[in-house]
Amino acid sequence: MDIPTRIKRQTCMDCLSGHSLGFDIKMAFQPIIDWQQQDIFAYEALVRGPQGQGAGWVFERVNDDNKYYFDQMCRVRAIETAARLGCDRLLSINFLPNAIYNPDTCIRATIEASEQYGFDLKKIIFEVSEGERIVSQQKLKRIFESYARYGFYTAIDDYGAGFTSPEWLHSLKPAIVKLDMDMVRDIHQDPVRQQRLAEAQRVCAELGALVLAEGIETVDERDYLVGAGVRYLQGYLFARPMLEALSGPGQIRGWH
Repeated sequence: MDIPTRIKRQTCMDCLSGHSLGFDIKMAFQPIIDWQQQDIFAYEALVRGPQGQGAGWVFERVNDDNKYYFDQMCRVRAIETAARLGCDRLLSINFLPNAIYNPDTCIRATIEASEQYGFDLKKIIFEVSEGERIVSQQKLKRIFESYARYGFYTAIDDYGAGFTSPEWLHSLKPAIVKLDMDMVRDIHQDPVRQQRLAEAQRVCAELGALVLAEGIETVDERDYLVGAGVRYLQGYLFARPMLEALSGPGQIRGWH
C-alpha cells in the first residue's frame, strides 16, 4: 500500500507531541457502569476543546488534511490524561476508521503512548460510531481484526442508527455493542424499541458480545433495560462527562 509522503515524513512522536494537529484538545470522561456489580466498568474519553468547548467546536476544525493526526492525537491525549488521573478501569476511545491508512502502522502511537504514560494496553477499548461514514466495510473489518490481535477490545457505538446489520455485526465480531440512544429513549413505553433491543441482544448473545445501553436519562429507561437483562449502562442519569476528571463510584447517581 502506498503511504502519502506527508505521512511518511512524520513519526509517532509527532502524534505524541500533538504538533501536527494545528489546535489543542482536552478529554472529558463519562463513566460506564456495571449495574450487576454496582461499580464503574469503564470510562469513555470524549474530545473537548482547549477551554472545554464541546465536540462540535472540535470537529469544525477537523478536515482531510488533519484528520489522521486528529485521530491519533485523540488516542494519545485520552491515554495520557487517563493515566495522569489514575484511571484503573477500562478506557474507551473513539476512532475514525477513514483516517487509518494501515491499522498495524497507525497503532504505533497508541502503543508508544501506553508505554510512555504507563497505561495498560489491555484496558483499551476502541469504538467506532455507526454514524461514521464508512468508505470501505472491508477496511473496517481489517481494522477490527488487527486490533483484536493486539488484544484491544473493540466496540460498535450507536448500534441501530447506521450501517450495521446483524450479518455485518457477525463479520466484525466486536467485543461490545453500544445501543444507540434513540433505541433507549422511552423504551419502557415503546414496543418497537423493545423488539429492537431483543433482536440486538439475540445477535450479541450469538457473538458473545457485551450489550451496553447509552444515553439513559430517566429511571424508567434504566429500570426497563435492567429488567430486560442489560448489564452495562451509560448516560446523564448516572453522570455527565467531566473535563479532565473521573467520576468516582460515590459520585454516580441513579444506582437505586
